[in-house]
Amino acid sequence: MNDPRRERSLSFGSEAAAYERGRPSYPPEAVDWLLAPTADWDARDVLDLGAGTGKLTTRLVERGLRVIAVDPIAEMLDMLRGALPDTPALLGSAEQIPLPDSHVDAVLVAQAWHWFDADRAAAEVARVLRPGGRLGVLWNTRDERSGPGWVKDFGEIVGHEHDRDNATVDLPETFTDVATHQVRWINYITPQALIDYVASRSYCITSPADVRARTLEEVRELLATHPSLAGATGLALPYVTVCVRATLNAKS
Repeated sequence: MNDPRRERSLSFGSEAAAYERGRPSYPPEAVDWLLAPTADWDARDVLDLGAGTGKLTTRLVERGLRVIAVDPIAEMLDMLRGALPDTPALLGSAEQIPLPDSHVDAVLVAQAWHWFDADRAAAEVARVLRPGGRLGVLWNTRDERSGPGWVKDFGEIVGHEHDRDNATVDLPETFTDVATHQVRWINYITPQALIDYVASRSYCITSPADVRARTLEEVRELLATHPSLAGATGLALPYVTVCVRATLNAKS
């Protein structure tokens, strides 16, 4: 039986290049908060789970961390390996992480937790984490509330984002000290990157060809006709990055 959700979760390979061009990275402040050291914990070995083309992986490597990237889509990992040839990049899923037990200090998941089987993923994350290790989940949401008017108009075309109101990650009791945090920031992009952003969205990739073409044309029309966008060579797209972190119980 077809599973539309799984089909969408694995659809990104055909648009891996557009994903890399159009998707935002993550603000340093969000990573700072997710990996903030404590008196008895610090991150050295980090798993980027659902790493995609390496948007977050790059930020982790820049910090001098020992990073392993895991993703279920070969085309996405090919993009990651091209940018980060010295970073181990393994084909695998959140439900079957290809790492030994107690292997990393932290597992970070960017823009991917909603694709996972949450119960199985939480169990696997707990397995590969060292006792007292940390899980960090983050995702970018467009800031349609305080951003310029064109951002809301853009949302009318591609679908509004309200994820930050429901930023919860249900975890078993093996995880404690669950906390949330938000970071507001601006992503400066080109008009073409906005088109690539839409082209790399799963709903657009899996839509019938005529629907996909119409959606992309509506974005091009917005860029050409909106008073704030017409003729612009650069765009300021505001985001709120929502973060959730939790600690694996040291007795687990």
